[in-house]
Amino acid sequence: MKKTLIVVDMQKDFINGSLGSLEAAEIVGNVKTKIAKYRNEGNEIIFTRDTHQENYLSTREGQYLPVTHCVENTEGWEVIEELRIENAVYVDKPNFGYLGWGQYQLEEIELVGVCTDICVVSNALILKAAFPEGIVKVDASCCAGVTKQSHEQALAVMKMCQVEVYGERDEA
Repeated sequence: MKKTLIVVDMQKDFINGSLGSLEAAEIVGNVKTKIAKYRNEGNEIIFTRDTHQENYLSTREGQYLPVTHCVENTEGWEVIEELRIENAVYVDKPNFGYLGWGQYQLEEIELVGVCTDICVVSNALILKAAFPEGIVKVDASCCAGVTKQSHEQALAVMKMCQVEVYGERDEA
């Protein structure tokens, strides 16, 4: 079965930039290890990039989250250097969830990245709807949310929608 790792929005602005957090910075090592595992096994790796324009603050999203971030072709928009690899696919998405997943041949999908409670959950649910017989998984140890509580709530939502969640902190 073809395996694909989707690394969601591991961009400078979400790790240590305008919307960065300690929780996001703490998962970088786990995500790096996960990418190496997929790469060593010859599996597909796709990075998503939250992608906004200079007019971000005048957009609907900008009205709800008035912090300029991930403006296309800026340093904050780039995937952090520690995670970049050759031959990866990059998907630029203008909002939380990417609607073009149907163009890919996906069977077993694993998501990691930020923010669990916004972009990871959005993409997991879109992927589950697009590939109802596919396997969609999320490694919680490679995800960080806006808050720990909203991270946990997003994991619960994904479980309810038949997304396989593992790697939670309280697991032995």
